[in-house]
Amino acid sequence: QVQLVESGGGLVQAGGSLRLSCTASGRTFSNYVMGWFRQAPGKERDFVASISRFGSSTYYGDSVKGRFTISRDNAKNTVYLQINSLKPEDTAVYYCAARSGAFATMSPSTVDYWGKGTLVTVSS
Repeated sequence: QVQLVESGGGLVQAGGSLRLSCTASGRTFSNYVMGWFRQAPGKERDFVASISRFGSSTYYGDSVKGRFTISRDNAKNTVYLQINSLKPEDTAVYYCAARSGAFATMSPSTVDYWGKGTLVTVSS
């Protein structure tokens, strides 16, 4: 089992920035592709970003490219999501996700472990 705990969410004005963190425990962190998803009220859970096991490859959803940056620190068992130029439509619960395997792409159906989420609210 892998336990994932997110932090860093909050209320921020449009145009602002946040850094989300997700710390993992339970298994060897570097064995897992890590990612972020988000779910706005009444909507499906959408892919935001993912990063390969040692950080050499990253992938982003179209709506966040150029504004969000995913990174990881395997020594700290932590994955980060730097969010810049926030927009009201970025308001959502952001979930950390872990997937075993070699390929760094993710979808909700391929996730092995989920965190409980952290709420990001962007005011206009």
